Amino acid sequence: MITAIVFVKADVARIPEVAEAIAALDGVSEVYSVTGQIDLIALVRVRDHDDVARVVADRLNKVEGVTATETHIAFRAYSQHDLESAFSLGLD
Repeated sequence: MITAIVFVKADVARIPEVAEAIAALDGVSEVYSVTGQIDLIALVRVRDHDDVARVVADRLNKVEGVTATETHIAFRAYSQHDLESAFSLGLD
C-alpha cells in the first residue's frame, strides 16, 4: 500500500467545497483543512504508483477550485495505532 500526502492550495472562497470533492475521490482516505501556506492536506492510500498518478494527476488536480498541489510519498509508517483502531471490530 502506498500513502501519498498531498498539499493542496485552493480558491479561498471554495475551500469547504473543494475539500468535500477531494474527499469523495476513490483512493482519498482523509482530507484536512490546515493553517499555513497550504489550505488542505489529502491522504491518498492506493496499491501502486500508477494509482497515485491516477488519483492526483488525473482527478484531484482537476477538482474545480484546486489551484496547486504538492505530493509527498511516505516511505515508512512509524505509528499504526490510528489505523488499528479505525478498522477494529471490537472483537478479541
